[in-house]
Amino acid sequence: MKAKTLTVVLAVLALLSSGPATAQSLRPLLPSKWSGAAGALLPQEPKLGAALQQAQSIQLVGRIGGATYAVAVQGTYAYMGTGPWLVVLNISDPVHPAVVGQVGVLPDLVRGVAVAGNYAYVADGGGGLRVINVSNPAAPSEAGYYDTPGSASGVAVAGNYAYVADGRAGLRIINVSDPAHPVEVGNCDTPGSASSVAVVGNYAYVADGNKGLRIINVSNPATLSEAGSYGTSYASGVAVAGNYAYVADQYSGLYILDVSNPTNPVEVYRYPVPTAHPNAVMVSGAYAYLADFNGLRILDISSPTSPTEASYYPAGGAYGIAVAGNYAYVASMYTGLYIINVSSPNAPSLAGRHTTMGFATGVAVSGNHAYVAASDGGLHIINISDPAHPAGVGSYDTPGDALGVAVVGGYAYVADGYYGLRIINVSNPAAPSEAGSYDTSGYARGVAVVGGYAYVADGGTGLRIVNVTDPAHPSEAGACDTPGQAYGVAVAGNYAYVADYTSGLRIINVADPTHPTEVGFYDTPGQAQDVAVVGSYAYVADGGGQGLRIINVSDPAHPSEAGAYVTPGQAQGVTVSDDYAYLAARFSGLHVINVSDPSNPAEAGFSDAPGRACDVAVAGGYAYVAAEDSGLFILRFLPYRVHLPLVLRNP
Repeated sequence: MKAKTLTVVLAVLALLSSGPATAQSLRPLLPSKWSGAAGALLPQEPKLGAALQQAQSIQLVGRIGGATYAVAVQGTYAYMGTGPWLVVLNISDPVHPAVVGQVGVLPDLVRGVAVAGNYAYVADGGGGLRVINVSNPAAPSEAGYYDTPGSASGVAVAGNYAYVADGRAGLRIINVSDPAHPVEVGNCDTPGSASSVAVVGNYAYVADGNKGLRIINVSNPATLSEAGSYGTSYASGVAVAGNYAYVADQYSGLYILDVSNPTNPVEVYRYPVPTAHPNAVMVSGAYAYLADFNGLRILDISSPTSPTEASYYPAGGAYGIAVAGNYAYVASMYTGLYIINVSSPNAPSLAGRHTTMGFATGVAVSGNHAYVAASDGGLHIINISDPAHPAGVGSYDTPGDALGVAVVGGYAYVADGYYGLRIINVSNPAAPSEAGSYDTSGYARGVAVVGGYAYVADGGTGLRIVNVTDPAHPSEAGACDTPGQAYGVAVAGNYAYVADYTSGLRIINVADPTHPTEVGFYDTPGQAQDVAVVGSYAYVADGGGQGLRIINVSDPAHPSEAGAYVTPGQAQGVTVSDDYAYLAARFSGLHVINVSDPSNPAEAGFSDAPGRACDVAVAGGYAYVAAEDSGLFILRFLPYRVHLPLVLRNP
């Protein structure tokens, strides 16, 4: 061993003997070109050089769920987005679709999918265009990508080109003749926000948000020009068949436009869809299939100037659609994929489903199960006995928007928006059932359960204390209105601590639950959304870019800020385990903050997994992050330690 190498190794060993090594403490010891072998650091950091650049010591272990916005079908396979993953389903038996492969985690949510030959082309939001090799459906893999400047929302493929509806960056044309090296060859910055695109002949038809339909001449991909346009309220989807363009409009229903002269599109009919908000449209034969937030609407367009509704099939959260043969494949943002038999368009019927947990807005862990509040999808129960392979075992569709959850005994207590507190019997996780409920009169967002009482953070009415000793007959014990919107609540000893969106931390004496009384408050600088309490400190997730605020509550009547750590993103959820606060921050992921010295908190690790991190629970060494439409992420935080044998290379 060279002398310099030996010196460094001895220095590192000396450092280790005094405690865990951090990236900061190792930096002065290591020459910039040296790196550690795979065994030297955590599995997700195979090179020491990478570890030194960024103090990130969080490992992705598993994930489940995510919103389904898009689906495409080719042959006997359906390609659907599930959060930031592309999932391949074998649909040879539509009654029993089966997952055969998946690829992810992609940089952003899958917003659009098109399939041609051996490749799936994914519009991946901020991740641009991703080209996925699906020649082996059981082992799809990313072949290449092109990072478009906007937010890729829709994609169509014709010949050697992928046409990407790229949000505010308009239409981008990508040459994909070499899938490993896609290259942009032309673009047209449409005036609105491009969300969908269809290509027929020399024209691309772009659904451009509040700027309606834009028709782009793409005969020369390097020199694009707008041929014509037609204003609609908010165009979100487009399909073209024959001389007609069919535009799904969020506010006005379905526009049918004669585009026989692309320079002068003419409206021939507008089919209103009250309150349903159409998202996507596809045409097959004499029918237009319209996906709206309530389900699938089938229109007979044999006469485009006078269409009639053939039928309607409820499919909540319908966002994307593909039609192949006798089946319509409907992507539901909340519950996954509906496969609907449309062999008789006047009488559609459900053939099969691939159900996923769409959104994840709140999470609690008890034993071998994670309990996820899944917004419009209700309560989902996930088996986490193997964190690397979480599996859904049961669900209960609450009537409202499930936002928060607590689990005690054999019951899950769900804060269900306008539908108050729902108490779900989960003694059999595979068959949960509602035991009781209580209308909190406002908008229930968070819940904590202690000593026979459920403490509900109710956005409209403050803190509601519900006696749940008999879960089948809950009753209100007491209430204390807070000045703002109660978002989160924690209970410790005789006090309830309420994160009150516009007025910070409110401290309420609940020694007598029938007469709760506010005794003190601290107005945090941001928007208090969640709170955890350990010992003499309350840890507040403070939105508005204010991160973690640590409040000394040893004197509840006079709380004061002890320390703060500002994180990127919008802090929405927080929990504390050992010496660390785990902060879920919308758009910037999970931040783990060392709070062993509350006056001097320091970030110990972070994970910027895709999605909108909004809640977090910690159990058994794992962090469970509810990331809204990206689903549930299971992460493991390990403070940096260099494990022997330490192997250093001197190139």
